[in-house]
Amino acid sequence: MIHSIFKENIEEILDNIIDEGIHIVDSTGKIVYYNKFAADLDNINPAEAIGRHVLEIYPSLTKETSTILNVLKKGKPILNYQQTFKNYKGLQITTINSTVPIKSGRKVIGAIEISKDITEVKKLSEKLVDLQAELLRDRKAEAKVDANRAVYTFADIIGTSEHMLKLKKDALTISSSPSPVMVYGETGTGKELLVHAIHNASPRRNNPFIAQNCAALPETLLESILFGTVKGSFTGAENRPGLFEIANGGTLFLDEINSMPLPLQAKLLRVIQDGNIRRIGDTKVTHVDVRIVTAINISPMQALEQKSIRDDLFYRLSVISFKMPSLKERYNDISELITHFINKYNKRLGKNVSGITEEVEAFFMKYNWPGNVRELEHTIEGAMNITDGTLIEIKSLPYYIGEIYKKSEPEIKQREIKSLKDTIAETESALIKQALIRTNGNISHSAELLEIPRQTLQYKIGKYNIHPQTKNPDC
Repeated sequence: MIHSIFKENIEEILDNIIDEGIHIVDSTGKIVYYNKFAADLDNINPAEAIGRHVLEIYPSLTKETSTILNVLKKGKPILNYQQTFKNYKGLQITTINSTVPIKSGRKVIGAIEISKDITEVKKLSEKLVDLQAELLRDRKAEAKVDANRAVYTFADIIGTSEHMLKLKKDALTISSSPSPVMVYGETGTGKELLVHAIHNASPRRNNPFIAQNCAALPETLLESILFGTVKGSFTGAENRPGLFEIANGGTLFLDEINSMPLPLQAKLLRVIQDGNIRRIGDTKVTHVDVRIVTAINISPMQALEQKSIRDDLFYRLSVISFKMPSLKERYNDISELITHFINKYNKRLGKNVSGITEEVEAFFMKYNWPGNVRELEHTIEGAMNITDGTLIEIKSLPYYIGEIYKKSEPEIKQREIKSLKDTIAETESALIKQALIRTNGNISHSAELLEIPRQTLQYKIGKYNIHPQTKNPDC
């Protein structure tokens, strides 16, 4: 009881320190405490930081440049070290850090870091406000700006696998660039999530984020939506701005760009090259400042081979490109994703699920997840709607997943761990049979192929009762 009260008092004191950020991490680099000042400095909710690895919260840092990870690795304090980094929202922060290892005996069990903000916060804030006012000035679509926001940030992209950490670091690095970005990957990998994060980490974050799926509309309608119309240009046409005008100063995200009709792709290329758009039926040209981000769900080479995207447009749109890995390429992130989705749907569904059974975990790690992260999330959501316990069991999984499990269950149960002696014998016998088939039963050539003496091969042929003229390796 006394210990609990003491802990609460300490946390209250640390939370009320108003000019220094305090981080405490465990031995793996995961954040276990994060005071309010640090949260304000990094523009992140403390609840989003607890339990996350420091490189997830600070993707611009690396294992080599992070003061916290260096202290964990070397076990020695780093004092009064100046560090400049970008937080996950893309803001550049400069701090003076003092980082000290937390030890139990000689073992490092964590680290504590105290950060002093030395940037001119007030001056920077005023500049940002002025910039926002300038970008939004005289905007006809100003009333729509708040509705056209990117929702996700880099903190929402779950995963600490090497691939994902590099992806987030590179994407954060280019977020401030005006150059076009192309994101490709299978359906359900989270391409739009990455696009949102890039916009929210860019200087355009306070301006519109407009998304349009190019496969959802016929050519003429898509053209009028993109470029706008003037009254009388065709029957029923009214004076309406297109998405390029609405997105002025911000980001226009064109999903499934390879589904856009080729004639419209030619018009899009001209806009990208000079930034000038003309509404359908209009003679007036309007200049827009829009960053174009696109996505495709097939490989770029496949899109080019199929001629579903113009070569010249592709090269213009893919100045910067990222591949979102499939879930089977990042199996190390599955456990982390499961925890994230369970926490998400506990709040949404009012549940108290704490995890999955070992049986479900083994199946999840074996399943190839053709629907990727989206399929995993929907599987967790479906199971949590049904489960009435604290663990997700096989019986709670969606029907089609359960059917796949039933088909794989006998195969799993039939597998036995054989003795090393029997396994070696089976392997040797199979290799000898294959060598004899390849050499048409020639023992000398087979021995050379297997890189063993001829006498040894003859002995093993007799031992395993293999006929030298074997034509079927399974006989």
